[in-house]
Amino acid sequence: MSARRRSILVVDDTPDSIMVLCALLKEAFDTKVAVSGEAALRVLRAAPVDLVLLDVMMPGLDGYEVCRRIRAAPATAALPVVFLTARDTAEDAARALAAGGSGHLAKPVDPDRLHAMLARCFGVPP
Repeated sequence: MSARRRSILVVDDTPDSIMVLCALLKEAFDTKVAVSGEAALRVLRAAPVDLVLLDVMMPGLDGYEVCRRIRAAPATAALPVVFLTARDTAEDAARALAAGGSGHLAKPVDPDRLHAMLARCFGVPP
């Protein structure tokens, strides 16, 4: 019997970003998709995942608020959340960490950096 594949929730309001991320993840992970912060929180209440890739700039709830809500819920408080953003300054990275993020990656996402970040979050060698 094989080990269960880890699952990742991809949260982004841009279809192209979702398509690229899911393509990068499909070999090693099961993916779920949400196109808004509100939808992400509904997905997380319905079924657990092992990690969230979370866009920062979305209409409605932005990624920072979604992460704060993930951290506030006992069932998801320890869930790794990696922010994805077109904004890549030290201030943006600090804001992501202050909101409870486990990491911060710039868009467009570099596949090697993404896989290294996932390995770090899961505690395995890249």
